[in-house]
Amino acid sequence: MSHLPRRQRVAAYAVIVRDDAILLSRIAPRISAEELWTLPGGGLDHGEDPRDAVVREVHEETGLDARVGAEARVYSAHAPSAWRDGKRVDAHALRIVYDGWVAPDAPEPRVVEVDGSTVEARWVPLADVASGAVPTVPMVREALADHRPAQVQRLAAYAVVRRRGRAGGSAASAGDEVLLTRISAVGHHPGAWTLPGGGVDHGERPAAALAREVREECGLPCEVGALLGVHDVHFTGTAPTGRREDYHGVHLLFAASVPLDAEPRVTEAAGTTDAVAWVPVDDVRTGRLEALDVVRHALDL
Repeated sequence: MSHLPRRQRVAAYAVIVRDDAILLSRIAPRISAEELWTLPGGGLDHGEDPRDAVVREVHEETGLDARVGAEARVYSAHAPSAWRDGKRVDAHALRIVYDGWVAPDAPEPRVVEVDGSTVEARWVPLADVASGAVPTVPMVREALADHRPAQVQRLAAYAVVRRRGRAGGSAASAGDEVLLTRISAVGHHPGAWTLPGGGVDHGERPAAALAREVREECGLPCEVGALLGVHDVHFTGTAPTGRREDYHGVHLLFAASVPLDAEPRVTEAAGTTDAVAWVPVDDVRTGRLEALDVVRHALDL
């Protein structure tokens, strides 16, 4: 049993992973003479909510505005004989670690806090953490081993709207055109073309959701027909919010019709669609136009 003074510290940290890099803070030389990196975060003030504490600490140490998830993991480290503030103590550290994320267009990290415990912040390749090329405290590797991207499942409805083109096209497609929308910079796969449609809100009928989405994205009334098929996609990556997600999209594909004499136009401002057009089916099939797999899947139904 240690007779040293007991010191218990509670701190909150965030695992912020973007693509193949993690956001880390370098510990100040007055704390570690050797180069050593850790997760952004720090001690809780008396009465402070841990989630508020980690957001505050991330901003002080990296200059970035972070968001954190609702769930956390707790790590305990007991050092019965450790130096703290120039004296030896029986130290116990409790570390609450959240999954966090920052906006994709966030600036490069920089330390805001003056004379704090960190002197540098940057995105560090995950491979350099795993190999030890960048030295880290054990908590970093522990937290990364437990880290799992947030699971997100999204149900969406899409319209398959085709018409006879005015000219061109191969004999196989007979000049057919399909109504497509282009994904904006705030959506997944910006610049690619996809079917008009979008997410089904809680309690919303899929056909009603589809008519609403076509009106927003194309400025056209839409008559929703039969369900043609179901398509799904599953991948892990950085979401438009900046959060790393294990994403599963389930897509209901409906036959639909719109007034063929009306010119489609995007009516939703600052949404996930920045253009709409009638596109030759041949341009999709030959790859001349960058289109998502759901479009080719729908054309084959």
